[in-house]
Amino acid sequence: MALQIATGLLIPLLGTTLGAAMVFFLRGEIRESIQKTLLGFASGVMIAASVWSLINPAIEMSVRQGIPGWIPPAVGFMAGVFFLLFLDSVIPHLHMDSSEPEGPASRLKKNTMLVLAVTIHNFPEGMAVGVVFAGVLSGHADMTMASAMALSVGIAIQNFPEGAVISMPLVANGAERKKAFLYGFLSGVVEPAGALLTIALTGFITPLLPYILSFAAGAMIYVVVEELIPEAQEGNDSGHHSNAPTIGCAVGFVLMMILDVALG
Repeated sequence: MALQIATGLLIPLLGTTLGAAMVFFLRGEIRESIQKTLLGFASGVMIAASVWSLINPAIEMSVRQGIPGWIPPAVGFMAGVFFLLFLDSVIPHLHMDSSEPEGPASRLKKNTMLVLAVTIHNFPEGMAVGVVFAGVLSGHADMTMASAMALSVGIAIQNFPEGAVISMPLVANGAERKKAFLYGFLSGVVEPAGALLTIALTGFITPLLPYILSFAAGAMIYVVVEELIPEAQEGNDSGHHSNAPTIGCAVGFVLMMILDVALG
């Protein structure tokens, strides 16, 4: 089981790494329409993962513990939202297609703040993977190794285009390709790190597992609403509204749902 868990924790990082490696094969930036479709796809995957892999098991565990099924999911979800809001306010970072950094004033370079924005985004994904594997280790009937691996694979699939979306603009901003790849890779390292931290934490406080599941879901939904969807829906170069991000979101949602339901 230890090997399976180690593999599951590293699969999302592999997705980010392969995506970042696209800087060695592609020239120039990714077309805006494709980039926005990929952002929509990532949104769909994260929304579906939050519902099927995190919120639903949290509700079932709460009921089994004799707690009203809505309390841990509601409390954990809002805690996750406010935690990411806190990180957004204390860490200087810069979102794509934005000229104004967020967080406290800083002298960090633009590329560094772009990477920090993605790193903040990746942390809840690592937590989500970690808490599901923690549920498997705890022996909860609501979570199986297959469902945990399904979530890991789903996160990795959306991390592939994400790795490319962060690394390619760095090259366009003047970074060397090797350096852009390294930045993309490092932005993904936070995922297995966050997963390990969550597993360690949950091992000490197993009764809080429903809250931690919902916490990860809240953090992921915060990223979707605050970052991914707005960036995906911003006007394109031609000035016309595009349905591509919406279609990408639908495809990502359905794909993650199928992975979780079929394999879980």
